[in-house]
Amino acid sequence: MLKVSDKKKTGNYGENKAASFLIQNGYEIVERNYGTRTGEIDIIAKKGDLLVFVEVKTLPNGSPELLSLVLNERKQKRIIKTAQSFLAKYRKYSNNYIRFDAIIVDMPGLPEFYHVENAFVAEFL
Repeated sequence: MLKVSDKKKTGNYGENKAASFLIQNGYEIVERNYGTRTGEIDIIAKKGDLLVFVEVKTLPNGSPELLSLVLNERKQKRIIKTAQSFLAKYRKYSNNYIRFDAIIVDMPGLPEFYHVENAFVAEFL
């Protein structure tokens, strides 16, 4: 089992890879690790009129099939509540289209990662 410090390093590695990928694909990083008492969003990115809330998971041999395990209904609700908080605080984004994505990053040494657009839909939007 990974220690807390190892989990943090692994998470930071994955988030850095995901942020680089998004930037290379024309996204602007608006914020990283936006947190409230209800939860945290790893990356908030913007591309044109689209605002994307991204959950990043760094997993050994990550795959799209693991998405349902790591992004369950409880986690989705926490991300949605945190996104609502962000939008209430930063009203300048209120006219943007909203999307919830997931990026699954393999552990160091393995080049694969998966960007899942529209990983889930929020009914509040």
